[in-house]
This record gives sequence, structure tokens and C-alpha cells, in this order.
Amino acid sequence: MTDIRAVRPDDIEQIYAISLVTGDAGKDATALHRDGKLIGHIYSAPYVMLSPSTAFVAEDADGVAGYIVGVYDTRAFQAQLERDWWPRLRETYPDPQGDPDLWDADQKRIAAIHHPSLPPAALVDAYPAHIHMNLLSRLRGQGIGTKLLDVWLSQARRADVKAVHLGASPTNADGIGFWGSRGFTRLGPPLVEASERTVWFGQAL
Repeated sequence: MTDIRAVRPDDIEQIYAISLVTGDAGKDATALHRDGKLIGHIYSAPYVMLSPSTAFVAEDADGVAGYIVGVYDTRAFQAQLERDWWPRLRETYPDPQGDPDLWDADQKRIAAIHHPSLPPAALVDAYPAHIHMNLLSRLRGQGIGTKLLDVWLSQARRADVKAVHLGASPTNADGIGFWGSRGFTRLGPPLVEASERTVWFGQAL
């Protein structure tokens, strides 16, 4: 049996681990990184630590195996990251130097800590909330992702959130198919420009 529940502080190490083993467009990124926490530093841990009321996990008999994190106000969260999250990490990880084309995966993630990639302004105007979700393979295909999403969206609606966005990797065909089948619309101009790095989705609530 898999339970959906609010995140707890002691879930953080398992969430870091899930971030790593799903960090290569839904596949295991362990072989790409020397520092296994870098993906989590960017995409999951700050939500758990700074906005735990909007973070939920899926837990089975073997432990936490999936999560959904997000915030209702993307711009306010970006400001909070600059104030309360990025400074410590920037002290820990020096900004990479040299030719970015020669950087390894760790250096690229560290550069993202120093120079966060922000979603397009028009996208945030129209869809001010955002989410990230990942599941280990043992939970996939069981409806757990849908349950996590439903919990998050139901709470967001109660909080009078009007719309939510997310970004998916263009190479994550399963993820793109999932979001498209769960009420999310693939977005394009004028809200977002075509990108080789991100497929943007949005849903009005």
C-alpha cells in the first residue's frame, strides 16, 4: 500500500535520492554526477525546507518513493531562494569558470545555483504557481502520480490559486504524455518561446 502524506523534515535524504535517480529526464542521473545532491539542491530540497506546506510524498513499505513539490507564488519563492537558500550553496560551490561547453554535469548544476534559470515572465503572469514531481520506477504505472497531483491541486484550489505551470524535459516522453493527459496544456508563443531545453505546460484551476 502506498500512502500520500505531507512531507516531513526527515524525508529530505530520500527526496535527494529520488531527485538524483530521476534527474536525467526521468532516468537515473547517478553516473553523471560526482555530487549526488546537486539536482536536489535545485529542484526539490528548497521546497521541502522553505515551503513544506506545499510538498507531499508517496510512501510505500520500503520508504518514500515519490514526491510533488511546488509553490503558489513563483516570484515570491524566487525572492525567498535568493535570500534564504542560494547564498549558503554559493559559498559551498564556487561558480564554475572557463568554457561552459566543456563543463561536466556537476559544473552545469553549480552554474545553475549561481545563475538560476527563471521561467518566462509572461508564463508566470498567466500561471503564477509551479510544481515539480518525481516518482521512482517502482511506483510508476499505479496511479500514484495522479494521486500526488490531485492532492496538490486540490489544496491549491482551496488556497484560491488560479493557475499552475511546470517544465518538462523534451526527451522525457513519458512525462510529457503524463502531463498532457492530466489537464495540462502544452504552451507556446506568446507566453513562451520554443526551447530545446524545456517543454512548458500550464493548467487553469
